[in-house]
Amino acid sequence: MVCVEFENGVKVSGIRDLDLAQTLDCGQSFRWEEHDGGFKGTAFCREVVMRLDGDVLTIENCTAEDFENIWKDYLDLSLDYGKIRGDIEQIHPILREAASYASGIRILRQEPWEALCTFIISQNNNIKRIKGIVSRLCENFGEKIGTSYAFPTVEKLAQLEPDDLAVIRAGFRSKYIIDGARKVADGEVNLEKCRELPYEEARAELMKIKGVGVKVADCTLLFGLHRVEAFPVDVWMRRALDTLFPEMTENDFGPYAGIAQQYIFHYSRMHPELFG
Repeated sequence: MVCVEFENGVKVSGIRDLDLAQTLDCGQSFRWEEHDGGFKGTAFCREVVMRLDGDVLTIENCTAEDFENIWKDYLDLSLDYGKIRGDIEQIHPILREAASYASGIRILRQEPWEALCTFIISQNNNIKRIKGIVSRLCENFGEKIGTSYAFPTVEKLAQLEPDDLAVIRAGFRSKYIIDGARKVADGEVNLEKCRELPYEEARAELMKIKGVGVKVADCTLLFGLHRVEAFPVDVWMRRALDTLFPEMTENDFGPYAGIAQQYIFHYSRMHPELFG
């Protein structure tokens, strides 16, 4: 990859195995919207617009330093997804088809608290409503960043009561957000430790938070802590597994199960006819 600055951003050539729509609008993150042929969003207290033309990624409102320190990692551009996809495709013929169809998906390396909080919000919810709740959370409790707002810090939310979140209209999830913020802020739940703990111990660490079950813990580990062995299973994924891989379980998808999960999720979502 070669990164070159221009007046209002950077152009990075040599990008491979990346589709912005598949990656930014597939349910990993809830802070990106289509904008003028690209995607506008906020992460790590930066608001940018990304566009991809062939193998050239343009990021507006970005310096070369920010690309190296934030966005290269955020988009997981150092990992060889072509090689990983080749390994995944050997697992099952349908997975080969799904991996080919969704070959531009990368696993975002999000800020862990943001990932945890947004997946608490995601429970029994749809993407449009999740985005609305997250947007209101940021607007009311986050720092203004350009035309958007940074995700509120764990310290800020830990000082609040569930009733203070009435404005975001998150319902029963508000008490879980506050419990999570308090336990992370006081160190009862150590997010960074979850990067290195044995997987079951990392999951159990997150499940100390009220309202965090296996699925939310797995999503946090995959999308916030880059534990790519995680394989989150919700109602939709259970249906996909039962229909497309009836002889397999989530434990059969190898060391990059989380990447396989995203291929299956996107492929299934875009092919509803497979499910009658």
